[in-house]
Amino acid sequence: SRILEGDDMPTAKQLADIGYKTFSTSMMLLTVYGGYLCSVRAYHFFQRRSSRRQAAEEQKTSGVL
Repeated sequence: SRILEGDDMPTAKQLADIGYKTFSTSMMLLTVYGGYLCSVRAYHFFQRRSSRRQAAEEQKTSGVL
């Protein structure tokens, strides 16, 4: 068992801690990135909607005139 538990080798607990930290960090980054993508998409969607509404308004007014 001395060979398995050498001083230079990380213990199972350390490996678990490292794995958990890596996993939670990547999950956090994915969440942030996903939120960013969603907000960008929503922003473009609303921009397009407002510009389309403006174009419709202009068509209406030019049609009246």
